[in-house]
Amino acid sequence: MQPLGHVAQECQSIMDRLDTVRLSAFSSAFAHDLSPAFAGESTAARALPERMDIVFIENFIGQTIIGIDSGELHVAQPVRVNLAIGVPAIRACATDRIEDTVNYAAVRDALLALFETHRVRLLEALAETIAQLLIADFGAHWVRVSLAKPAKFDDVAAVGVQIERRRGDASAAGAGVAGYASLGAGLVPR
Repeated sequence: MQPLGHVAQECQSIMDRLDTVRLSAFSSAFAHDLSPAFAGESTAARALPERMDIVFIENFIGQTIIGIDSGELHVAQPVRVNLAIGVPAIRACATDRIEDTVNYAAVRDALLALFETHRVRLLEALAETIAQLLIADFGAHWVRVSLAKPAKFDDVAAVGVQIERRRGDASAAGAGVAGYASLGAGLVPR
C-alpha cells in the first residue's frame, strides 16, 4: 500500500496536467483572430490581458423550460451547464480573498435565477444570455458556455451547444437575447 502523501502528490500531478490541458486549449483559442467583428480595430483594442486564469464550473444541472417542441413548452427539463470563465490573473491567488475572484456560489445563484426567469426557446440564445451575464456581472474577459439537454432523445446521450465570447466582441454584444428572440417569433406553437 502506498503512503497517503504519495497519493496526494499523484492527485496533484494529475490536476496540474488537467490545468495545463485547459490552459493550452484556452491559449490556442486566441492564437488567431476568428472574429470579423474586429476588422478595422487596433490589436490593442481587442487584445486580452497578458495573463488569464480560468475559473470553471462543470456539470451543473438546472431545471428550466426551454425548447421549441410542444412537449418542452410547459414542463421544466434538465439542462447541463459547463462554464469556463477567463479573467485577468486572479488576485485571490495572492490574497486568498473571495472578493478577488469569481465567486462560484454567486455564479450558481445567477444561473438558478436565470433558469427561473428567462423567456428564450433555444439553447443557443440561453448560452448567449449566460455569456453576456458572465462578462457584464462577473468581470469575465472570455467565456466558454456549454449547454446540453441530456434527456432530449432516448437514443442520444445529449444534444447541445457550445459558444465562446470575449469582452468587447461586437458580434456578441449586439446580438443578445433580443436578437435571438426575433429569429423564432411566430414559429413556436403556443
